[in-house]
Amino acid sequence: MIKNKGFSTGLYGYMCEYWKDGKDPSMEEIFRSCAEAGMNALELDPTPELVTLAKQFGLAISGAYIGLQLHEPFETLNIEETVIPVAKRVVEAGGTDLVINADPKGGWDAPQAKTEEEFKQIGDNLSRIAAAVSGLGLKVSLHNHASDKHNADGDLRAVIEYASQEVGLCVDTGWAHVAGLNPVELLRTYSDRIYAFHFRNQIGRIYSEDLTVGDIDMKQVLQAASDIGYEGWLTFELVHEEGTGAKGTLAEATATSIAYMKSCIAELA
Repeated sequence: MIKNKGFSTGLYGYMCEYWKDGKDPSMEEIFRSCAEAGMNALELDPTPELVTLAKQFGLAISGAYIGLQLHEPFETLNIEETVIPVAKRVVEAGGTDLVINADPKGGWDAPQAKTEEEFKQIGDNLSRIAAAVSGLGLKVSLHNHASDKHNADGDLRAVIEYASQEVGLCVDTGWAHVAGLNPVELLRTYSDRIYAFHFRNQIGRIYSEDLTVGDIDMKQVLQAASDIGYEGWLTFELVHEEGTGAKGTLAEATATSIAYMKSCIAELA
């Protein structure tokens, strides 16, 4: 059976629900929904105010997610302001994960193909970030967000070939599938570098309603995680877009997904 820290979630999908209606997200409502759905923790920048609010709902902090233009020169990242303060807050809040995203060249609306030199730069930047926070005890990982195979493969090389051993992978099952990568193969091939997860299922390039439906066999993913001895957080990144055709709320999808994952874990060899 997989030994995990529990279930956590990013908040992007929840905030999208407010943005769809032209509203500002209510952290109190979101945290309450996460807690009632069965979540154990949250992945966010744990400012003192948010940590206090999370504690009110019995929620821990698993870590934080930071998006950076990692293909740019290290000096432009300004990690003394963009990374170090967040990393310190994560530690103070009891978190373990520092998940870094290689934001797209050209922006989110029109991502461009990165060059091999830029993938090398990503690896070097990740190594320097890991070294800068090495005294904090955090696990630093690269989150795969590329939606095309060229950039997804390159981001993978950035970690495996160009970064120090201290840098690991945060496997986002949904984005891996969209980019043509197999999450199970990633786990088994790079078992010693799997530091974190973002779980989402897909129907092609469309986000599925919850983890029980879609092209990705989550039982196989969890079996692979168990086989490689993964013991970290099981972090969700559920999102409902127009094409999802969701019949229930995101909170309901979260509760359904937690129950499903628990049943899968109970059945693991």
